[in-house]
Amino acid sequence: MKPYRTIPIKECGDPMVPIPEGPFLFTTPHPYVALGASYGGENPWMLRKNVLASLTQAQETLAIRKPGWKLKLFDAYRPNDVQAFMVEWEFRQHSGGHPSSDVPEPERTRCYEKTFQIWGIPSEDPKTPPPHSTGAAVDLTIADADGREIDMGSPIDENSERSVPDYYAQSNPEAHANRQLLHDVMAAQGFRRHRVEWWHFSKGDQMWAWLGREEQPENQGMAIYGRAALLPDEVS
Repeated sequence: MKPYRTIPIKECGDPMVPIPEGPFLFTTPHPYVALGASYGGENPWMLRKNVLASLTQAQETLAIRKPGWKLKLFDAYRPNDVQAFMVEWEFRQHSGGHPSSDVPEPERTRCYEKTFQIWGIPSEDPKTPPPHSTGAAVDLTIADADGREIDMGSPIDENSERSVPDYYAQSNPEAHANRQLLHDVMAAQGFRRHRVEWWHFSKGDQMWAWLGREEQPENQGMAIYGRAALLPDEVS
């Protein structure tokens, strides 16, 4: 079990809301839909209302520091079925294309260990929701005033050591500074960054609470967002 999954959740009931197109750029087509993931009619571009408010403030902060630049979203809400689809997709990248059901031990364990270095574990247990299924996590980068993604040194979802936020601290000052810019505008609004993914930020979920405890051991805060429950009018 990943350590953050032990954090208790006290759901606050903040509703899911669609992310407006105006302030942000979006990766199109949606990366996981393009791979064949089915959202079952649910909208991937959704977040909890207060998380979206913080993301909007982060965009405003970025615009002050870099006029014309925008946060470019890669992924937001991810139902558990999509999480399971992407975990299987990632597994096959490490198994020579073989499905997990066809890979014997101990090779299957090795492939899962590699997969779960960056991917959350799918779970229907309300006590252990994958981060993106809570509506409190977002994967994103930055685009310049011409709409071009700035250099982050490695692409989103790359499962390698290059994804560690400080990987380029000594070898690529530009990429490191760009990653730090993204971190700074997000952290200023209370988001916390994944330890091994420069692109993943969350606010209010179990990972966010666990990172807070790591930063300040005296902080015993809980998660305020569990698995998102969409109302019928929130699906489309």
